[in-house]
Amino acid sequence: MVHVTNVEVVGEHELRLTFEDGTVGDIAFEDQEWRGVFEPLRDPQEFAKVMVDSEIGTLVWPNGLDMAPEPLYQEARQRQLLQ
Repeated sequence: MVHVTNVEVVGEHELRLTFEDGTVGDIAFEDQEWRGVFEPLRDPQEFAKVMVDSEIGTLVWPNGLDMAPEPLYQEARQRQLLQ
């Protein structure tokens, strides 16, 4: 498993993630269906409250939501930024 080490909000529903292996990539969530527990993240201001939980190595929000790091890593690798 690869952990997220940093997150930057780069758009209303877009994040730039850095992983412990040095991978940096942008992930767009514009097409995300914000339903159920994720519905509050439809609001860009709520979405922008994202942070990294260093204990579990992934994205979390103040309302207790989190996302598994593995699919985030796969998406970031596909949209990797050249450093």
